[in-house]
Amino acid sequence: MAFVDPARPRILSAISLAVALCALAASPRQANAETSYPDKAVRIVLPFAAGGVADITARIVAEKLGDKLGQRFYVENQAGAGGISAARTVISSAPDGYTLALLSNGTAVSVSLFKKLPFDPLRDFEPISSLGFFDFVFATGAGSEFKTLAEFIAAAKARPGALNVGTINVGSTQNLSAELLKTAAGIDFTIIPYRATPEIQVALLQGDIALMIDSYSSMKGNLADNKFRALASSGPVRSESTPDVATLRESGVADYEVVSWNALFAPAGTPPEIVTKLNGALRDILADAEVKKRLIELGIEAKASTPQEISARLKSDIDKWQKVIEKAAIQKQ
Repeated sequence: MAFVDPARPRILSAISLAVALCALAASPRQANAETSYPDKAVRIVLPFAAGGVADITARIVAEKLGDKLGQRFYVENQAGAGGISAARTVISSAPDGYTLALLSNGTAVSVSLFKKLPFDPLRDFEPISSLGFFDFVFATGAGSEFKTLAEFIAAAKARPGALNVGTINVGSTQNLSAELLKTAAGIDFTIIPYRATPEIQVALLQGDIALMIDSYSSMKGNLADNKFRALASSGPVRSESTPDVATLRESGVADYEVVSWNALFAPAGTPPEIVTKLNGALRDILADAEVKKRLIELGIEAKASTPQEISARLKSDIDKWQKVIEKAAIQKQ
């Protein structure tokens, strides 16, 4: 007969009880983290100056998050250096949900544009949700000879390098969108980088450049006043903001697609229950008709995502823009 230790059932019972008590103790802590957050103000750090598309998007969302979650959400602008300063601020903060980052397609570009970044956006940040997506508009002056993008492409083929296209600084998504057009359409033109959008607009009005590439919000006024003519938009389908403007694909550039985005991230290690709570709040906010209307007026499609979806989009865009930068032989900074 096998020997049975009479103390063994008591030991097993004690272990089972301890496990059960640990589980019960953990559950209230998790529930408390989810229900009490946020219990103070939350800052959203932006790698952009005030007034741009990302800034306006963040402020609209911050206001609504505050209304929904009962605490103040505020925007802190830390522009410059390819987003490095803003990223450092966030990843050096406690992963407790009280310091968040707005990352964008520009973050994906920076990975390939800089020789070395002091952070890894895929490793050092916890994805929460996308906020919005937007195309770029390819526009010419109202008095231009070009009525369609196909006409511009034909002229560029006939006169390689002779036409000028204006964008903001080298390495911006707008600038890389121009580089991508060269490859996708098999044409050559001269890209003129400007320090700021107003300078590009003046150049276009004066006829110094044949085409400019920028966000719809930056040229909305000139388009409405018929000073600019929109020739194409960069997305895979027509934007709700410019439903009468053909896409580049419709204009004969089959392999062309550029859609920029903004998204909310937290420092790596932020508790999943906080990420889940923020994601749920953003899904409600970005589905709201008023928010969608305010953003579409800026050319932005309000759209939430799962954390996994925006993380995959970031990785995909890192790969995409690395190829464009290498093809254009843009020197790393």
